[in-house]
Amino acid sequence: MTREAQMTRDAEMNAGAEMHAARGFAAFPPQRAGARFATSWWGRAWIKALEDTSLDQGLLRKGRAYAKTGQVGPITVSPGRIAAVTEHEYDTVVRVEQLTDAEWERFLDQVAAQAGHIAALLDRDMPHDLVEAAADAAVPLLPAVGDLEPECSCPDWGHPCKHAAALCYQASWLLDDDPFVLLLMRGRGEQELIEALQARDLPAVAATGVPAAEAFAHGVPPLPAPPPLDVPFAPLDLEPGPGVDVEALRVLAASAASLARELLAGGPRTMLNEYQDRVRLAAEHDLDLGLDAAVQAWRHGGAGGLEALESAWNPPKRVLARAQALLDAAWEAEPPPGVELWRNRWTAGEQQVRYGRDGRWYPFVRRDGEWWPAGPPERDPSAALLTPGL
Repeated sequence: MTREAQMTRDAEMNAGAEMHAARGFAAFPPQRAGARFATSWWGRAWIKALEDTSLDQGLLRKGRAYAKTGQVGPITVSPGRIAAVTEHEYDTVVRVEQLTDAEWERFLDQVAAQAGHIAALLDRDMPHDLVEAAADAAVPLLPAVGDLEPECSCPDWGHPCKHAAALCYQASWLLDDDPFVLLLMRGRGEQELIEALQARDLPAVAATGVPAAEAFAHGVPPLPAPPPLDVPFAPLDLEPGPGVDVEALRVLAASAASLARELLAGGPRTMLNEYQDRVRLAAEHDLDLGLDAAVQAWRHGGAGGLEALESAWNPPKRVLARAQALLDAAWEAEPPPGVELWRNRWTAGEQQVRYGRDGRWYPFVRRDGEWWPAGPPERDPSAALLTPGL
């Protein structure tokens, strides 16, 4: 794009943005060693869109280093774009497609459908079910591969260059703190959205419960004796009714009974979020929820396998050194395969192992350009690379 065309495009964007509230954020100072990008699930989705779009892992590494060492100036977020001046006074912009008026109407319908959605957004949270409901209504809130369009005045031809990558990595911190930043990129600011919601008929919150004094007057009844653990679970016998998905109720009842049995037997108590529990249900009860890779990861490694599928992080150096020694030892009789190292992911051709936070290595295989879980985790990375089927 020529300089004149860029100036014209920016002028058009700024003219449209005058109707919206652009937001400015102070430059991030240099971060401590080991600082993480994107701790929220929607922030991680933003990072994934960036990394899946990148054509050069080396530029991404430089971008992460620039982001952590404070090489990005103050960030401006406005409808359709984020911008900053980076090192050497380069003008860096990342563009995001804005939602149409019709898409905003459908999104507001989904937000207004549940009072909990409004409360979550105001509490700076982005519920999974809201994003999924929006997607079902053909409203893409989270960016996917190719949705981020980087531009920079530097001479680098990378897509993105290290400056645009650094800007995107720092933007993930902004998204973590406030999902309204993402909504502003998509075209509308917080105040505008709140006013639009106030003009709608919001769901009434029914009054429930009893006065506290009355509840305390009843005292605390004794707990019943625990049920025997050797009694098999009997599926619920339910009559179909209007608006009732009997099969779904049976699956939920069976799942609840299984979890309760594990807790009574003294099994580990793992707290799952809504998304993890949905994946668990799909994996244990063969439900078709469009979560194929996630389900496969859960079947191989539970919550640890799911995290290995969806997140990348930097293991301690001592872990990486030990893993390298194990790999070298496994190929004593022949040269070891060429392994490309990136964070907790080690790739050898079409095979990959990922180090999980639980201390285990999860094997993956590339199929149709995507990485798929390929087997149960191992303590030894070389054993994971030799998983049957890889």
